[in-house]
Amino acid sequence: MGNPGIDYDGGWVAASRVNKSAVERRAAELGGRRSIKKKWQVACELRAIQCIDLTTLAGDDTPGNVARLCAKAKNPIRSELLTELGIDDQNITVGAVCVYPNRVADAVACLKGTNIPVASVATGFPAGQTPLETRLREIEIAVKDGAGEIDIVIPRTLVLLGDWHGLFEEVKAMKKACGNAHLKTILATGELPTYTEVYKASLVCMMAGADFIKTSTGKETVNAILPVGIVMVRAIRDFFDRTGIKVGFKPAGGIRAAKDSVLWLAMMMEELGEEWTHPNMFRIGASTLLPDIERQLYHEAFGRYHGKNYIPLG
Repeated sequence: MGNPGIDYDGGWVAASRVNKSAVERRAAELGGRRSIKKKWQVACELRAIQCIDLTTLAGDDTPGNVARLCAKAKNPIRSELLTELGIDDQNITVGAVCVYPNRVADAVACLKGTNIPVASVATGFPAGQTPLETRLREIEIAVKDGAGEIDIVIPRTLVLLGDWHGLFEEVKAMKKACGNAHLKTILATGELPTYTEVYKASLVCMMAGADFIKTSTGKETVNAILPVGIVMVRAIRDFFDRTGIKVGFKPAGGIRAAKDSVLWLAMMMEELGEEWTHPNMFRIGASTLLPDIERQLYHEAFGRYHGKNYIPLG
């Protein structure tokens, strides 16, 4: 998958509007349905694991805790549990490991010999308030160290000022700096004032070549919420309908429970179709989701919940 981008279409951006009440009704409808049960729940939870960008973005990250995270990424579910569920031949891994640029080389070394990509945040994460030259150089360094995916933060100032062409040019420059690495653009939607701005920012980033659009850094007061997700995936659908280019989606921040991951997958299925429920088109940015999914799988296998202290740390 790769988005070559298109020429900036200011008319399309200017004409875009979002019906807030309709979006929120749709979100309430999705969230109010009965949850998926039994074998379908297991299947969804396993798919959710494969779509996780297992993340550590802490100031005290070290090579040691990155190595531990990578070990969990390679074996996210205990082997005896996989055997009990009858899926020990499925080679279940997470979608990617996401770290700061300084830890990319550590993660690449730990994941050598696997197909798990290393994703790196970049461009002055999480605020994006550094000069463009610095942000581009940060991307180049992460790619040089082996990152296959780059999660950039957009300059929210340009959105707040309505400088959509300026946003397009900056994201386009970031896409070029990524080379062969996939570009995920983080909108930090909790800092954008309306759903219309979320839609327009999504559209402009896709025009500039974003391979994924992502809700949040995980550092905002409001992170991944269903109404924002609906706005963004409908921007993806509109972009595909007009251009034929498929762009992925990544909710991030605040997704901690297995039931929430299943709900996001259901939204992707209903809004975009089954193709957008696979890790090449859908990711979940999370650092604490995996242990809860493992607890739910344990319950399905053995009929009781395991204590959290028995779940290996990520």
